Amino acid sequence: MAGYKPAAIQTYPVLGEKITQDTLYWNNYKTPVQIKEFGAVSKVDFSPQPPYNYAVTASSRIHIYGRYSQEPIKTFSRFKDTAYCATFRQDGRLLVAGSEDGGVQLFDISGRAPLRQFEGHTKAVHTVDFTADKYHVVSGADDYTVKLWDIPNSKEILTFKEHSDYVRCGCASKLNPDLFVTGSYDHTVKMFDARTNKSVISVEHGQPVESVLLFPSGSLLASAGGRYLKIWDMLKGGQLLVSLKNHHKTVTCLYLSSSGQRLLSGSLDRKVKVYSTTSYKVVHSFDYAASILSLALAHEDETIVVGMTNGILSVKHRKSEAKKDSLPRRRRPAYRTFIKGKNYMKQRDDILINRPSKKHLELYDRDLKNFRVSKALDRVLEPSCTIKTPEITVSIIKELNRRGVLANALAGRDEKEISRVLNFLIRNLSQPRFAPVLINAAEIIIDIYLPVIGQSPVVDKKFLLLQGLVEKEIDYQRELLETLGMMDMLFATMTRKESTSVLQHTSDGFLENKKMES
Repeated sequence: MAGYKPAAIQTYPVLGEKITQDTLYWNNYKTPVQIKEFGAVSKVDFSPQPPYNYAVTASSRIHIYGRYSQEPIKTFSRFKDTAYCATFRQDGRLLVAGSEDGGVQLFDISGRAPLRQFEGHTKAVHTVDFTADKYHVVSGADDYTVKLWDIPNSKEILTFKEHSDYVRCGCASKLNPDLFVTGSYDHTVKMFDARTNKSVISVEHGQPVESVLLFPSGSLLASAGGRYLKIWDMLKGGQLLVSLKNHHKTVTCLYLSSSGQRLLSGSLDRKVKVYSTTSYKVVHSFDYAASILSLALAHEDETIVVGMTNGILSVKHRKSEAKKDSLPRRRRPAYRTFIKGKNYMKQRDDILINRPSKKHLELYDRDLKNFRVSKALDRVLEPSCTIKTPEITVSIIKELNRRGVLANALAGRDEKEISRVLNFLIRNLSQPRFAPVLINAAEIIIDIYLPVIGQSPVVDKKFLLLQGLVEKEIDYQRELLETLGMMDMLFATMTRKESTSVLQHTSDGFLENKKMES
């Protein structure tokens, strides 16, 4: 066994990500901090003023967090029912919130009891915002109405009843205190003017509207609903500029970066996409563990906060610039010290002695060398290997199959061990570079453990998922082979039709070979 040859680890080409300025900018965040809330995080809003605290609306509570704190510094919980939204005023001193019982409450950040209570909605309030003059509040509710409230007098000023379904989103203009926008499940987005007591612009989004965002200049409006994100020109009466469809599920939230050059959208497909506001192309994308309901950015994009349906709040902080080390570093040997004698040429009287370097086998190679096939497979199924270097796991499975002992290595496993194998197959079976090896392994597993189906609900669920993936992958392979056959037939037909040769008699009686084009 002294001449054991280590298992060959096949290398697969990996497409590199194009590095751009946006990639460097948006990847410059630390590992996210995850905070567990009491329910789905429906709204996140940052204070516009230092120290840039943020309000998180989840279940029947509104928590105020410091930018770098993992525990709430203040909690507002005096709601009769679920709270759906909370927004800071421009000076960061007041907070307005809407709840399921139709109430709108105004809080002072330094206190706990509500300063004002506005009662007029009959159903859940899903959107609230302050107008540009700081003395009025706009609210939209499931009773199809939009209301304008006066803060000093705690009275309702105007009521708009132009929507025919739930009003789920809205925002006020930052420049004009009389203009505000609302989006509804009736597929429309309307801009209201408090001076005319009616909507001045109405656009058809085509899907139930989940979020609207008015650009700081007030000339552009973004609306999100269904899988679509649309940009409207408000100066041209609501003309559609661009319609984007980059998400696979409903887009739930929008946010604009501090510079105004990037637009962020969150979706139920667990992705946050970053768009350029000049070309409206996706320049970056974030992946999250659950469907996204809300997102917000701090001042200068220093912090990005994302709220998800599973009650998890993901907080990413921008990395600080590396500080220069003020202590003098110990001087290291120069480069020429390490390469000294490397290019020395052997002289006539010199005797060259080669010292063979000892090669150390990997742990899985040691197990294979000693015929411990199950142990070798267990080593490459560790999470550190399956996640970082799945090609090693696939190569060992391929080697065990070549030796004819893959069935022996997979047999006799308990619920926990077989779950690890199934998880790896489910995660990587759809990758074309691994499919030929893993499909064979999946078929062997199904043949071995099919008689014991029904003893473990966890394993049964994964078996059904794996079986569906195998059948789907086989169908893909069959379709690819059919497509390849069609292409071969087309290429062969094109080759035959390129040219044909015929023999014709010339005037002098000889045969001449001529080419006729078809």
